[in-house]
Amino acid sequence: MTTQAGTRVPAPEPAPPSGPARAHRPAPWVRTRLRANPSAALLMAVLAFVTVFLAAAFPRVADRGADAALQDFVRQKGVNPTSLHTTSRTRDDDTADGLDQVQRQLVEQVGRRLTLAPSGQAFGARALGEHHMANPGYAHISDKEPYPALSLLYLHDLAARATLTAGTWPTPGAVGGPLPIVVSGKAAETIGIKLGDVIDNGVEGSGAARTTVVVGLYQVNDPQDPFWDDLGCPARACLNARPDHEHWTTSGFVAGDSLPALLRWGPNAENFWRLSVDPASLHADRLDRTRGVISSVLAGQDATALIDRTKRADLHTTSGLPEILTRADERYRASLPLSAIGPAGVAGVATVVLLLAAALTADRRAAELRLLKARGGSRTGVVLRLTAEGAVTVLPAAVLGTALALVLLPTARWDRAVPAALVATLIALLAFPVRAAREWSRRRPAGGRRRLVGELAVLAVTVAAVAEVRRRGIGHGAGVDPLLVAAPLLLAVTGGLVLARVEPVAVGRLAALAGRGRGLIGFLGLARAARDGSGRRKPAVLPLLALLIAVTTTGFGATVLDSVDHVRTRAARITTGGDIGVSLPDYATLTESFTEAAAALPGVRASTGAWIETRARFFGADQSYTEAYLVVVDEPTAYAEIARALGVGEFDPAKLAGTSGGRDTPVPALVSRDLAGRLAAGPAEVRTPNGNDVHLAVAGLVTATPALPDPGKPFVVVPAGPTWERLPGTRRANKWFALGDVDPDRVRTVLRDTSGARPVGLAKLIADDATAVGKDTHGLPAGYQVHSSRETAAALGDDPLQHATERLFWYAAAAGAGFALLAVLLTLLRAAPDRTAVLARLRTMGLRPRQGLALILAESLPQTLAAAVGGGLVAAAAVVLLGGAFDLSALVGATVGETLAPAVLPVLLPTAGLALLVGLGVVAETLVAGRRQIATELRAGEQP
Repeated sequence: MTTQAGTRVPAPEPAPPSGPARAHRPAPWVRTRLRANPSAALLMAVLAFVTVFLAAAFPRVADRGADAALQDFVRQKGVNPTSLHTTSRTRDDDTADGLDQVQRQLVEQVGRRLTLAPSGQAFGARALGEHHMANPGYAHISDKEPYPALSLLYLHDLAARATLTAGTWPTPGAVGGPLPIVVSGKAAETIGIKLGDVIDNGVEGSGAARTTVVVGLYQVNDPQDPFWDDLGCPARACLNARPDHEHWTTSGFVAGDSLPALLRWGPNAENFWRLSVDPASLHADRLDRTRGVISSVLAGQDATALIDRTKRADLHTTSGLPEILTRADERYRASLPLSAIGPAGVAGVATVVLLLAAALTADRRAAELRLLKARGGSRTGVVLRLTAEGAVTVLPAAVLGTALALVLLPTARWDRAVPAALVATLIALLAFPVRAAREWSRRRPAGGRRRLVGELAVLAVTVAAVAEVRRRGIGHGAGVDPLLVAAPLLLAVTGGLVLARVEPVAVGRLAALAGRGRGLIGFLGLARAARDGSGRRKPAVLPLLALLIAVTTTGFGATVLDSVDHVRTRAARITTGGDIGVSLPDYATLTESFTEAAAALPGVRASTGAWIETRARFFGADQSYTEAYLVVVDEPTAYAEIARALGVGEFDPAKLAGTSGGRDTPVPALVSRDLAGRLAAGPAEVRTPNGNDVHLAVAGLVTATPALPDPGKPFVVVPAGPTWERLPGTRRANKWFALGDVDPDRVRTVLRDTSGARPVGLAKLIADDATAVGKDTHGLPAGYQVHSSRETAAALGDDPLQHATERLFWYAAAAGAGFALLAVLLTLLRAAPDRTAVLARLRTMGLRPRQGLALILAESLPQTLAAAVGGGLVAAAAVVLLGGAFDLSALVGATVGETLAPAVLPVLLPTAGLALLVGLGVVAETLVAGRRQIATELRAGEQP
């Protein structure tokens, strides 16, 4: 080899081979690329892990919340309504062992398809009907019904739930002798039963005496245990408070070998078996299957199989569980839209973030891809290598995220979590290779016409979806209505596309206005915000979509929850008749001292007493009558204010301003609209049950009134002053209504102290009986009730289904906000090289560091603010367009007819919060990364 100067350069001699010759092998692609930029690979793995974990977690969170709500809903109904009750007639050859055998057959047959709770199972036999205990000296309440009553049962394993306090457990009695029984010690104390008493229970149909002998006294271990429901009155003496027929009643238990004696003791006897379904085994997504199984047990193949197996043709099974499950299913389906909109919004924002991450990676590796293309690389080969490269980072992270979601959130259902995680994994894995393939085959920039056609197609789909939702309302399919869930997202996407078109133009106009001023920072920042890196106006769709989807779904869901709170409060106030109310039974009267003292309580704004007669009759001119309610109001002005506050039966109080007059002078009255036809015939009057008439002068028509928010039949409202002048007798009031923030306990105290409303006599017995079963009477007689809208609203809102739906939505809102912030940061990171170069050049021309940071903020924040404002507007539009399709009853806790209505705060607060969060993220990124990037750019070339 010779150089230009003629000097020969000796060629190096090849070293002698030390082994067999080896062909050149290039370095592995995946390992080389991962080592070239390990931080990018790690960040992609973290992003894939978080995205896949949330994709798998949200369906499981929804399932766990729905299951817990269903189980609590069923559990609150008690053991008796939610159990399967099987009965058959008692036969002469029935024994305790025979009943036990049937119990095992039932458990085996039903337990194959339903999970049963052993704690709620009970079986035995009962005599149909009860008989008096006519022994002298036994306690009685009134002379009309002097004797207490006794019912007899056999209960399997009674000794396990009751403790014998005296005597012995019963044994079979002698033929023709008294039937041995045990009774509760508390019942014996109340009635006066003594150990060894032979109780006279009347005579049988044959004329023979019917007697029982008390051989033992027991104490129930847990009187509040739901196990005792529908098993008579085993723990104490219960009060039968039927009017004019009040008497004590209790239950006695016989031995298992005395079943034929039960058959002869009562008019008849029946065997019973109670199988309690375990609420913990119920799942919201399997309600249709569960109801099908129960229907088969009640009247289907399983019922026939039970009859054949037990050899009892009269075996019959009933249960209230199907109705309970149907109601639970209706509530679950009504809550599905809100439960799905939040996660769907997160899915949309997460998809945008993954696409942004792919775009950022494509920009970073654009030179590499161009080099591969120039050297003859094939698109298929490069895409496969990029996919393999991504699989090394994405797949392990995805598997770990899915497994973590399945372990941390255990639930029996996985058919939604795993597919959602798989979809998220595919997007994270294929976003960059697809983007690279698209860039590989691009010959020229995509024309504006193609983009416009795509945007118009999205707009057409959105309009069609919204129109269809408004036409048919909420779907009634087997699951989530996809159209109802997709409609808010389509609105957000359409809003993002429109904003992407409008925002650069609007920011450009603002830049032009800022250019007229003396400062350059605002002009430069706004001008760069309106243009892409090449200097052309270009809609930045993806970051706007991420922000708009997050803001729209959050604002829409927050409006739903806010509407639920307001509707629940209004429903509670309407139910109460105001903010606080007092109701008494028909025979009782509120005293004037109570109404005066209650009106003087702190917080009371307006109050009035009223008398409601439920058995009045309304007569028209033709003298035919209609059953109606009569409402006599003490303070028409206060009552009008209450009606106006509740929005129920509003009227001008001047219309009820009656004057004194004779008996035939008409009294001004508000009547229900269903009586309008009767009024056209001439004068009208209302008659009370004691025969007194009041002539009416109709002052107005209303559909409802605070005292009767859901009347159910016609009503008449009249002022108390002129009405009581025309009705002989004492002025009466059995209702009281008030507005204001009033403590209900103080009202109860006033009611006890001023009305003399302390239970005595029969009322005290009724109150004591209610206390014995765990009902809090607050020391008031039976029928005396204080209603509080605050307590009613709290009771309506104390629903696990509502709490689960709200929690899921706010979890989704937080996740959506995090992804939206990440989308903005990725956008900043994507524009960082060009921005850093520009700022570095400006620094050489005298731009101060603070001005550089302000320039970055002026460039970055307009898009965030525009997205926040646009998202808020789209959320409000979604409420207007889609609000009528949402059923609020399940979330309110009561049947209501209200629909969603736009509200400012529910949209403004989440929108402002998200804008603040993203703005703080932009500022933090600017302060931390912007300064470092500028300094790095300025030092370029300093290294030798």
